[in-house]
Amino acid sequence: MQLDKTSMSVSDYPKGQYTEEETILMTDIILALARHIKIIIIVPVILCTVSIIYVLFFAKPTYVSNAKIISSSSSGASSQAVGLAAQFGINISSGQSDTKWVYPEIIKSRTMAKAVLNRKYTTKEFGQGKTLLQILTYGNDEPKYSLDTLESMAVKSLILLVDVSEDIGTGILTLDISASEPALAADINKAFIEELDAHQRRYNKAKTSDAKKFIEERILNTEKELMAAEEYLKVFMDRNRRIENSPSLQLEQQRLGREVTVLTGVFTTLKQQLETTKIEEVKESDYVIVVDPPNIPLFPSKPKKRLIVILAGFFGIGLGAVLAFVFDYSKKSDKETKKKIKEAKLLFIKNISEFYPGKSN
Repeated sequence: MQLDKTSMSVSDYPKGQYTEEETILMTDIILALARHIKIIIIVPVILCTVSIIYVLFFAKPTYVSNAKIISSSSSGASSQAVGLAAQFGINISSGQSDTKWVYPEIIKSRTMAKAVLNRKYTTKEFGQGKTLLQILTYGNDEPKYSLDTLESMAVKSLILLVDVSEDIGTGILTLDISASEPALAADINKAFIEELDAHQRRYNKAKTSDAKKFIEERILNTEKELMAAEEYLKVFMDRNRRIENSPSLQLEQQRLGREVTVLTGVFTTLKQQLETTKIEEVKESDYVIVVDPPNIPLFPSKPKKRLIVILAGFFGIGLGAVLAFVFDYSKKSDKETKKKIKEAKLLFIKNISEFYPGKSN
């Protein structure tokens, strides 16, 4: 019985045949690498040299200053006033309880970026008293764009230099600022913290002022209601001096007295809250607590010189090996191509000669 060669599986072939083919293939690879060993050595050397020159003379170092901050959780009189307002059906949101979780968004907002850009900084490259807007855009040259365009460009550049991360468990925020100089990175980090505190101070002051305005309006209305209730009670008592024998008059007097008592309590509470809110409005407090102040980095975080050179070396070795195989294959292809062209020429001459039996090659 004869077996069809096309239906034979891989296991039907002798094992030695594959071992021999694998050995031949490995030998070809080794021979190709050995023929072009110079390329495999020269390419990584060139790439490593170029990488060293780049990281030493052309790559600009980047320094990262980090700080740890946390939102102040102290509750002031404004939150009490807001709670009191809520009892009367007025919804006034509290600034202190709502702003803690949005600190990362506030820090990376355009409003915060513009405030930091308008501050002045001292750098080795640009000198003293230069705004961050100038440092990030046109430097010491003449500006080529309008102020609005420069501001938009600077805001985008600054936001890319800011990295904020929050520990959900502790509520501590880590603020990382990147810059071309270590002192500049620390100054920008400090500016962000100060502007964040000022932003929260203005926000909470505005909310406290809203609560104060509501309380003052409520005091005026309550005072009018109280005076009217007291007047009704006075008139009632003047007209009804003897009410011992009239249950209905006694109930009316109790109702009027109870209304006066309630309004007196509300009026007293509002006056107390107004004084507390006034104190809170003028009180100076830190809304951002600095756990770790911004540090001045000693070493640049980028570029990672050693890593770049090592990666360039490995990439060069791989590229050299690829080029070795390409060159080796191209040489073999050239030989085979020349051989095929020669065979085609001979066949062409032979076939042409058949039309002319009298002629020979």
